[in-house]
Amino acid sequence: MARLPLVLIHGYSDLGASFEPWRRALTGRGYEVSSIHVGNYRSLTNEVTIKDIAEGLDRALRIRAGLAADEPFDAIVHSTGMLVIRAWLTAYAKRRDRLKHLIGLAPATFGSPLAHKGRSWLGALFKGNRERGPDFLEAGDRILDGLELGSRFTWDLAHLDLLGDEPFYGATRSTPFVFVFCGTKAYTGMRGLMNDAGTDGTVRWAGAPLNTRKVILDLTLDPSRPGSEKRVSIAEWKNIDVDLTPVAGVNHGTILSAPPADLVEMVDGALRVTSGPGLEQWKKDARRRTAATRQRMNEWQQFVFRAVDERGDPIADYNIQLFTRGARGVVRDLRDFDLSVHAYAADPSFRCFHVNLTRLRHAKVPNLWMRVIASSGSQLVGYHGFGSEKTIELGVRRDSNAKWDGELDLSELLGDAEVKFFYPFTTTLVEVRLNREPLPLAGRNEVAWF
Repeated sequence: MARLPLVLIHGYSDLGASFEPWRRALTGRGYEVSSIHVGNYRSLTNEVTIKDIAEGLDRALRIRAGLAADEPFDAIVHSTGMLVIRAWLTAYAKRRDRLKHLIGLAPATFGSPLAHKGRSWLGALFKGNRERGPDFLEAGDRILDGLELGSRFTWDLAHLDLLGDEPFYGATRSTPFVFVFCGTKAYTGMRGLMNDAGTDGTVRWAGAPLNTRKVILDLTLDPSRPGSEKRVSIAEWKNIDVDLTPVAGVNHGTILSAPPADLVEMVDGALRVTSGPGLEQWKKDARRRTAATRQRMNEWQQFVFRAVDERGDPIADYNIQLFTRGARGVVRDLRDFDLSVHAYAADPSFRCFHVNLTRLRHAKVPNLWMRVIASSGSQLVGYHGFGSEKTIELGVRRDSNAKWDGELDLSELLGDAEVKFFYPFTTTLVEVRLNREPLPLAGRNEVAWF
C-alpha cells in the first residue's frame, strides 16, 4: 500500500534525534527515508506554551516538511507530543481531515505526575535548558503548567476533542485512527526515586489513552423540585476504541530508544488500518499479543475533579471523600480513593485522583456515597448544596471559616456496566457544582441589608 508522509513529534525537554531508532525501524519495514519528517520544538523556555508549539508545528509542516496545506499525513508522537498534535487538531476543524493515523507512544494525554516537580529549582537544574543565553536553566514553566496533573489546559482540551459532540477520532475518513501504547516498566537507578505506581516512570497508564467520559454532580438543584433528576449527569464513554495497549519491558525512555520488535510490528500494522473492520482486527491481534502483560498489571483509574459554584467560579478549598454504608448505617471510608491526590497549583479547584482499582475491588463496595466538604475562607459567605447535608459553623462563629459538609448517593454508578464509576485504565472527569450564598443562609445576611 502507498505510504503517507510520516511526522514524528518528540516530548518535553527532548529532541527529534531521539526518534532515530524508530526512523531506522520504519525504513527497515519499507518506509522511504524522504517520507519521514522528524520535528523539533522548544520546550525549555518559560514564555512558550503548548498552543504556541502547535502553531509553530503548522508552519513547520508547510515550510520545512514540505507538506501542502491540505496534504494528508500520519504522525507518531511521544509524551508531550500528544498534547501538541491535539492542540494543533483542535485549532481548526479541517485539520482532522489531514491526519489519518495517530500513534501515541507513552502519550501525556492527561499530563504527568512529574510535571509539577519539574517547575522547582531542582527540576530546572536537572532538566533545564543548558544552552548559555537568556533561557539558561529555564524549565519551560508554561508547558509544565499544561502538563501538570489536573491542569486547566488538559481539562479544556479534553472538552474540545474528547468530550465534544463531534468526534475527533474514530474509524471514519474524516477523523484519524488513534493507537496508544505505554510501557509497563518503571525507571531504575537514581531516576527510579521519582517513580509512581501505575506509570512507565513518567506518564500514568490510566492517563495515556483517550477513552474517557464526564460526570456532573450538580448539588445546586433541589431534589424536591422538578428537574432534580439531573443532579447526577453521566455522559457516554467517548473514544472507547482508543484504549491502552501495554508494552512489557520498556519505560518512558526506552519505548523510544529501544522499541521491541513486537511493538514496531504493531505500530506498522496500525499505520496500515484503513477501515472499521480493519481496526477491529488490529485490536483483536493487539489484545492477544498483550494479554499476559495485562494480567500482570494492577488496574488503575484516574479521576479529575473540578469544583465550581453556580456562577462557574472555582471553589479552591474543598475535600472529596468516597465511602460506603453498612447494613446498620456504619460508614466505611474508601481510603484507597484518596491516597494519591494532586491539586493543580494554578487553580486548586482542579484535583487529580489516582486509584488502584485492584486494591479497591478487594474492599468490596456494596454501595457508594460521596462526601463534599467546602469552605469559602470567610464567615460572610459559604457554600451550600441541596441534599442530605449538614452545615458546620456557617457563619455562627466569627473566628472560624464557614464550611459545608454534604453527601450524595452515587450507588447507581456501581451496577450498570455502561455508567459504572470505576473502570480500569481510563480517566473520568467529574464536575461538582455548589451554591455560594451570603451567610447566614436564612434571614438577615451579613453581606447586604437595609
